[in-house]
Amino acid sequence: MTKDRLYIYDTTLRDGQQTQGVQFSTAEKTRIAQALDGLGVDYIEGGWPGANPTDSDFFADAPKTRATMTAFGMTKRAGRSAANDEVLSAVMNAGTPAVCLVGKTHDFHVTAALGITLEENIDNIRASVAHLVAEGREALFDAEHFFDGYKANPDYALDCLRAALDAGARWIVLCDTNGGALPTEVGRIVGAVIAAGIPGDRLGIHTHDDTGNAVANSLAAIEAGARQVQGTLNGLGERCGNANLTSLIPTLLLKEPFASTLDTGISTDALMDLRRVSLMLDDILNRVPVKQAPYVGASAFAHKAGLHASAILKDPTTYEHVDPALVGNTRIIPMSNQAGQSNLRKRLSDAGLTVDKDEAALPRILDAIKMKEAQGYSYDTAQASFELLAREELALLPHFFEVERYRVISERRRNAKGKLVVESEAVVTVQIDGETRTSFFKNEHASDLSDDGPVNALWQALKSDLGRYQEQIDDMRLVDFKVRITNGGTEAVTRVIIDFQDGAGRRWATVGVSANIVDAAFDALLDGINWKLVQGGAVA
Repeated sequence: MTKDRLYIYDTTLRDGQQTQGVQFSTAEKTRIAQALDGLGVDYIEGGWPGANPTDSDFFADAPKTRATMTAFGMTKRAGRSAANDEVLSAVMNAGTPAVCLVGKTHDFHVTAALGITLEENIDNIRASVAHLVAEGREALFDAEHFFDGYKANPDYALDCLRAALDAGARWIVLCDTNGGALPTEVGRIVGAVIAAGIPGDRLGIHTHDDTGNAVANSLAAIEAGARQVQGTLNGLGERCGNANLTSLIPTLLLKEPFASTLDTGISTDALMDLRRVSLMLDDILNRVPVKQAPYVGASAFAHKAGLHASAILKDPTTYEHVDPALVGNTRIIPMSNQAGQSNLRKRLSDAGLTVDKDEAALPRILDAIKMKEAQGYSYDTAQASFELLAREELALLPHFFEVERYRVISERRRNAKGKLVVESEAVVTVQIDGETRTSFFKNEHASDLSDDGPVNALWQALKSDLGRYQEQIDDMRLVDFKVRITNGGTEAVTRVIIDFQDGAGRRWATVGVSANIVDAAFDALLDGINWKLVQGGAVA
């Protein structure tokens, strides 16, 4: 059976950049564009030339891509020709092979926001698209607020689409700009648009996630006949974000009826790179990845309950809708006080520790986990700390060094200029191979009321001089730090979970618990280093 071609249009660099708190540099935009090109998307919307220096610089030296590089702008303004509209000219001057112009299709927005007549708006759409085509560009028309506009005045909304189509637009993109549409109405309206004479192979869909339905709305539009879908990596976008391509792409490739009827142009090898690209974007944004993200999240294939883990060992399809390897992910069997021996043996196997089911240490490990969690520990996400605990019970944990003492001091004072500063310093003394080593770190660059804090000072001191182990830990860095108070009142217990990453991109998490937050953090830091040394095959 011949498959219909479905085109993937990425707008991470434009609509995604409208996310609160997100501002890409030109170099970051180039890196993301190259990653998107590697995935195999068809269009990369690089930004709005002339709207800001970063976008203009990006287009001035845009990377060479297999994907069609696209500039974004708006239709010409009333009262001037398309050739003499300086805003439109800036978009054209980017020199991209494709240009996407946004225009109004909701009559209310035309009269209230633009302050022009309905006829003038249609003329603006027609003239702008015709200008793009005359200049040899592939023209796309983003029909802004289309679904609201169609519900309010379907005849006018359709007239706007026809104006763009008749002027030569390759794609007419139906936008749920406010993100308030629901899948049933999206499917119905897209079907009505096609029935009104706008071909499905000329229709695209652009959704926002304000009701949590952006992916579902996109799929509904595709099922109704739209053959271009727009979205962003990790669901970036204004307000609640856009349709998440890290959910859409694997669904289109792996789920029916899409997998057997549509060709996205994205290969299975590229799909296996999806999680890496998702993590890369979070790294650029200095964001902690969403663990519950479908397909690519760290918990997407995590099986906590003992019953689930037991079934997974027999047949992974019992509790997994797809093979995690298909999207570059891995199966995780977390350890917790709900764990049974099936979970435990599977997790030990994943860590490279094969033990018989009658191994005497197994019940001891389970008892230790339950006792620790009763004290406030959590191994649900701190897999590295769990592995160290298990290795200790199995007599497989080398002891690389011993911490004799540490001291942390934080001082708040006014400097010579009268500004309040907070400085932290730490001293750590360890024993390695019978030799005592003392390391010191002080933050001397604090300003106003912020510095890197006592935990960072402790971390810098701890990892600065570990003798023959130093080379193996130099590429470690902290990427997340979470604190939870597990008991209230004067007997409060603090749980600290720290996420680490090394130069190879490997991530792991550890946990520490104490009535003292710094001491809890120190335990987690120690576990992080010890796990890294174990994984690296260090010899005690």
